Amino acid sequence: MKRFISKYRHGLVIAVYSIIYILLFSYLEHRPVHSYHIVHTVFDDWIPFCEFFIVPYMLWFPYMILAVIYFIFFNKNKHEYYQLAFNLMMGMTVFLVVSYIYPNVQHLRPAVFPRSNIFTRLVAEIYRTDTPTNILPSIHVFNSLAVYFAIHHCQALKDRKWLRRGALILSVLIILSTMFIKQHSVIDVCLGTTLALFGHLLFYPQRVDDYEEQRSLSRMRKKQAGTEL
Repeated sequence: MKRFISKYRHGLVIAVYSIIYILLFSYLEHRPVHSYHIVHTVFDDWIPFCEFFIVPYMLWFPYMILAVIYFIFFNKNKHEYYQLAFNLMMGMTVFLVVSYIYPNVQHLRPAVFPRSNIFTRLVAEIYRTDTPTNILPSIHVFNSLAVYFAIHHCQALKDRKWLRRGALILSVLIILSTMFIKQHSVIDVCLGTTLALFGHLLFYPQRVDDYEEQRSLSRMRKKQAGTEL
């Protein structure tokens, strides 16, 4: 047991933070608030309710758990684990601070579902357990992109293009699901995406530099090829 704890003690970072986050989030959800700032845009009214998006929305939970488990127990590069862990903690801490100083709520949920099926029942269960408050920025969006960036930059997975593409597709579907099942406003999604891009620049600066260098080399090769012709 001691050997196991010693080998994977780096996982305690995100485990301890998760406990603290859940406690603080629970406090924010139940604290007395005199007034909320309503989050809404005209674009929200253009997006129809579609209960089928509850599937990718709920896939967010195993997506997060499996990704964290992989980077703790199976990926030997601890630096990549810490990049993911600190990126997640940064975004979730920003979310807690924003929720505390700027209490927010959305009124996008349909009063009556247009259809009755297993998907609308699942949405109803989500509505029952998750209040429409503290939605800005969207943690579903931020965490999905943070995990995708971690998978995309993971050296051990660089040859598994199908996995990287699958992570991207799933992340996009999760982002869309937050709006189609009326859990989040377009504003939440935009701010969650912006926060994720900031985290990418902050925790993966070398990867960004490498990408820009590759683009420069590609442009130089094209110019040389054009000159030779």
